[in-house]
Amino acid sequence: MSRRYTGLTFDDVRAIAAALPGVEEGKAWGVPALKLRGTMVACMAAHKSAEPNTLVVRLPFDQRDAIIADAPQTYYLKPHYEAYASVLVRLSKIDREALGDLLQASCRYVEATAKKRTRRSAGAAGVTRRSSGR
Repeated sequence: MSRRYTGLTFDDVRAIAAALPGVEEGKAWGVPALKLRGTMVACMAAHKSAEPNTLVVRLPFDQRDAIIADAPQTYYLKPHYEAYASVLVRLSKIDREALGDLLQASCRYVEATAKKRTRRSAGAAGVTRRSSGR
């Protein structure tokens, strides 16, 4: 009797992320998340528009668009997420190696954007900025 493949779970995501330096588990929007020095890398999709067992992974917009075009059966987007630098991942369709590569790319992106924010903050010391509402 063969077992039906049901895909990866957040337990698998957590195990893969354990090998990434600086990544820790936390919560975001009430769901399990992975963070790099406090900044979200990935989390289970909490918005009702996402399919069940979907992971949200932060990526630059150009990379997001390219992987969706390349593998729409695995990666997708819903209107709620369009304004965010992230991609929705069907855990039922991705393999461990591809997920590991994706999480590494996300960590690089989070690290790069954190450095940009730090430089901007240092240059604007004493200046109050309005929140973008996100």
